[in-house]
Amino acid sequence: MHDHDHDDYHDHDHDHHHGSELSPIEARVRALESILVEKGYVDPSALDAIIDTYETKIGPRNGAKVVARAWSDPAYAQRLRDDATAAIAELGFSGRQGEHMVAVFNDARTHHLVVCTLCSCYPWPVLGLPPVWYKSAPYRSRAVIDPRGVLAEFGVRLPEGKAIRVWDSTAEIRYLVIPERPPGTEGMSEAQLAELVSRDSMIGTGLPLAAGQART
Repeated sequence: MHDHDHDDYHDHDHDHHHGSELSPIEARVRALESILVEKGYVDPSALDAIIDTYETKIGPRNGAKVVARAWSDPAYAQRLRDDATAAIAELGFSGRQGEHMVAVFNDARTHHLVVCTLCSCYPWPVLGLPPVWYKSAPYRSRAVIDPRGVLAEFGVRLPEGKAIRVWDSTAEIRYLVIPERPPGTEGMSEAQLAELVSRDSMIGTGLPLAAGQART
């Protein structure tokens, strides 16, 4: 679908195979979580802190390593373009929810944004747990209808001439955004570069940190 900003929506006609908001595994986890909290075995605030850690810190570090390698090694970046699943597996990241990966590369002309319009398909091996907002109905619908507005709400304001391409993840295929490498990072190691890569920048709802900054 094209709007006046020449934004593109990409759905490769794959079925989602999900009839509800939660997958069977997610439903079982939610039920177990409720029981543990109800019986007083788990402090809800502690559980929230653990989930946040896996959502924003531990999980996305795998994807950050993929991005840093792509920024540092043109041959690896090409392998990532050709067969993202295999290239990601080279770094030891594979498994359920990551069997069929596609890497999309941001550049000066195009910004990529990932959504799952019918459920919440998400590349767990490289990004960890999906954030709550990714699974929410407003994000799933508005990312397609008004991607520029959604990005602005995340604090990402792109130049007017920059196109936005929206990719719809499915049960068969999941996407990883490779953000543009920040300027002034030419002398940085892969480990240092990885510290500039956020989870949101690999979904497309954020940008990497600038040179000299690092995640805490």
